Amino acid sequence: MKVALVHDHLAQDGGAEKVLRVLTEMYPEAPIYTLLADPEVAKNFDRHIDTSIIQRLPGGVKHYQWYMPFMPMAVEFFNLNSFDLVISDASAFAKGVITGTNTLHVCYCHTPTRYVWDYTHQYIQELPYNKYFKKIISLILNYIRLWDRQAADRVDYYIANSKTVQSRIKKYYKRDSIVIYPPVEVHKYNVRNAPGEYFLIGGRLAKYKRTDIIVEAFRDLGLPLKIFGDGVDKARLEKLAGGAPHIQFLGRVSEAEKIKLFENCKAFLNPQEEDFGITVVESMAAGRPVIAYKKGGATETVEEGVSGVFFEEQTVESVKTAVEKFNIMTFDANLIRQKAEQYSVENFKKNIFEAIEGFKKDFDS
Repeated sequence: MKVALVHDHLAQDGGAEKVLRVLTEMYPEAPIYTLLADPEVAKNFDRHIDTSIIQRLPGGVKHYQWYMPFMPMAVEFFNLNSFDLVISDASAFAKGVITGTNTLHVCYCHTPTRYVWDYTHQYIQELPYNKYFKKIISLILNYIRLWDRQAADRVDYYIANSKTVQSRIKKYYKRDSIVIYPPVEVHKYNVRNAPGEYFLIGGRLAKYKRTDIIVEAFRDLGLPLKIFGDGVDKARLEKLAGGAPHIQFLGRVSEAEKIKLFENCKAFLNPQEEDFGITVVESMAAGRPVIAYKKGGATETVEEGVSGVFFEEQTVESVKTAVEKFNIMTFDANLIRQKAEQYSVENFKKNIFEAIEGFKKDFDS
């Protein structure tokens, strides 16, 4: 059986790319088709990578957002007619590939394209442009929204990465799906029973991640906070911290450094609404509880009082209340680790193989 893997873009190394890496392990002969690939990210994938015309345009890799209006056309240029199975790993354009009549197309969906559906108003509001340019972007997003809805019908079967995403697929695409949670490398983490030394937050530093309410809360609380990662919001966050010595910005860290940060923290903070939230489960894999906003994927992975604490609103005061509540509670690190093991790479592979076998039987009948 000839298999192809389709990915939105290899411009960063995040949760979607971790899923893609596991899919490449499952299908070692499958080539990767993607809109563009940064050489630093692409080197993590030992196989042929076929990119679109955007890769060869000026700024196509470093400033790929410029070419958003052309991405629907670019992804449709991939010729996948010779493949028996196409797996698109998508949160935007990858699901829009055109496949032949006899090709089974399964989409592992991280979310319907958020900046054209439930996140569109916030997305436009946060853009650093004047109101006239924002109007133009709104028109572009309207076009992409229409294309995205049509492209969603090209998929034969959907796999959602969480129940949260499953409900979005049903609302925006009017399609059924099954849920298979993303793979987490639980085996890489060790559980320390000693008390943690600091609170931890990290990942891509963007406004929608709401790291700002954590920085402000911990600036006022005077508790030690470490922040790993980089992004467009870093300068603003550093300004909010006001030079507080107990708040440390670590910048980008290696995978080994990140694991150590999780293993030695008191708790990991998750103030944003995630589709799934791999970092939440990584913290649990290290036996460390999570303080999370009670919305999105965290509500499916964190159990109140067992593996963490929730706060109800994305406000500084709500975070402070949750941290104060957390500080008088105790948690069983080994039990938290057990909760994380259901999201292992091995379980993901098993569930994907079984799902695709079922889809094939239904598709061929």
